[in-house]
Amino acid sequence: MAALSRRGLPYASRMPERTAIEAAWDREYEHGRYRLSPPLAFVDDVITAAGNAGVMGSPMLYIGCGNGRNFVPLIEAGLDLVGLDVSAVAIRELRARLPDRTDRLIHGDLASLPPDARFGGVVAIQVFQHGDRVAAHAHVERAKGLVQPGGFIAIRVNATPTELEYRHDLVESDPASGYTVRYREGPKEGLLVHFFDREELVSLLEEGFDIELPVRLVTTERAAPAAGSWSQWEGIWRQRAPA
Repeated sequence: MAALSRRGLPYASRMPERTAIEAAWDREYEHGRYRLSPPLAFVDDVITAAGNAGVMGSPMLYIGCGNGRNFVPLIEAGLDLVGLDVSAVAIRELRARLPDRTDRLIHGDLASLPPDARFGGVVAIQVFQHGDRVAAHAHVERAKGLVQPGGFIAIRVNATPTELEYRHDLVESDPASGYTVRYREGPKEGLLVHFFDREELVSLLEEGFDIELPVRLVTTERAAPAAGSWSQWEGIWRQRAPA
C-alpha cells in the first residue's frame, strides 16, 4: 500500500473531467449542504465493523466523503480514512477542517484510484445513486473489488420506498431491480438517479461477502414545507478471507 502512505498520494492529481454530477454537488456544497448536519447513526455501525474486522489501523476508503459530516467523526474514532469525492468544493471544505489529512483527501471518482488499490474497509454512504441501473451496479462492483480479504464494505443507498419530491421522468423500472428516474427539477435536475430494491442490493453482495449488518430500511420525514419521506437501505458486509 505504498501509494497510500501518509507522505502523499501520487495519483491524487489524476482528476476526472468535470461532469454534470460534479457541478451539481459543487452547487450543493456552496449552498451549505451538510455543513451543520449531525453524523448519521450508521457511523457507529461502521466503527463497530472496523473493530470486528481488525482493520482500525489499516487504510480505509470513504467514497463520497463530502465536507465531512460522517468522515470527521470516523476519523475521530480512530479510522485511518482516505476520502474521495467528485466535488472540489467538498474536498476544499474538508481539507480546511482537517489540514493534517490534506494528502489523504482526493478530488475524483473511483477511476482516480490505482487499479491495485485495496483497503481494510470501504465506506459508501448515499453515493451509488448516480446513473442508471447498470451504472449503479458497476459502482458497487468496483467498490467491492477495493476491499482486501477479511475487510468490510458499508453501503447506504437510495431505496425504492422513497416518496420522490421533485418532478421527474421514470427511465427504467423492474420489481426486482429498483427504478431509475431523470429529474426535471431540483438540485439533481437533468441527472439520472437510481433507487435500489432490497433484494437487488443484497444480490450484488452475495458473491465473496458475508453479512456483517443485515440490510435495513431507514426512512426520514422531510422537514416542512417539503412533504413526504425519503428512504435508504443500509448494510455492511465482510469480504471472505481465502480458504
